[in-house]
Amino acid sequence: MSTTYKAVEVVRPGTLKLTERPLQEPAAGQVRIRVEACGVCHSDSATVEGVLPGLAFPRVPGHEVVGRIDALGPGVSGWKSGQRVGVGFLGGHCGRCPSCRRGDFVTCSNQPVTGGHFDGGYAEVMTAFPNGLVAIPDGLNSVDAAPLLCAGLTTFNALRRSPAKPGELVAILGIGGLGHLGLQFAARMGFKVVAIARGAEKQELAKKLGAHHYVDSSAGDPATALKALGGARVILATSSDSNSMSAIMGGLATRGRMIVLGVGSEAIKVSPVQLLFSSVAIEGALTGSPMDNEDTLGFSLTQGIRAMIETVPLEKAEEGYRQMMNNKARFRVVLTMGRQNS
Repeated sequence: MSTTYKAVEVVRPGTLKLTERPLQEPAAGQVRIRVEACGVCHSDSATVEGVLPGLAFPRVPGHEVVGRIDALGPGVSGWKSGQRVGVGFLGGHCGRCPSCRRGDFVTCSNQPVTGGHFDGGYAEVMTAFPNGLVAIPDGLNSVDAAPLLCAGLTTFNALRRSPAKPGELVAILGIGGLGHLGLQFAARMGFKVVAIARGAEKQELAKKLGAHHYVDSSAGDPATALKALGGARVILATSSDSNSMSAIMGGLATRGRMIVLGVGSEAIKVSPVQLLFSSVAIEGALTGSPMDNEDTLGFSLTQGIRAMIETVPLEKAEEGYRQMMNNKARFRVVLTMGRQNS
């Protein structure tokens, strides 16, 4: 076995570098993973651009990681060498803070971010915490599983925990890395699905992904279009454009909810009159726990839900990252390590 491995690390804000690192044994309470695939997510920019609090360089990004355990640190139980596992955005919880003591591990106040507070999956090898591991089911290959660990989890969890019931109107704002998965999940969950995006040319894809209706936001007021369909019980805002979120609030049904997943740079504007007299609300949704992730993978496997993926070898990770940041990916980029993914 080689005593070194390849990794792509951020050496300073905005600069990615391919490097060779020495292979080390996992510390107590950690596992070592031979990475097979790692998704490239927009949230990686928090590491690459150096804006994540608590970040130290050099740091290996990547939090949609799938691989096999090849070494267990002292004190690790419940996992075994050779087992295929995943690691998502939330890398583990402390078990001591008030949130953890209430069983709310997602909002752990000491939550380590994978690829931010410890090295992630833009590498042939990484170490991880056992309470952040996700068991990968047979039937999903590693490339297909990777983007489901963040983009998939985020949309799946937001929809299944929303107030919408099967048969009710759910709108997916944006058809991109998150939205194209949100459409599939919403359709398989039994909602009446509306896709909202700019341009008539996206209608065919939206319908193929499961949308029952399509609204071209460049051809008219999307809020009016939603109201004509009866109003949306839930709007899943996957776009990072805060202005488009503000514009569509009027399309909510009474007591409807807009669930924000996309991170925009501007404030979302809403009228207090609308909040009061229509009893609508805006809320956010932050990925989910490892068990939520296993639910996502299981649902995706049984329902045939897959991300649209472009694969890039690890050595071209920077090229894949820039492709994603420039909105050139259709719709997820996944790094591969040159070994079989199954």
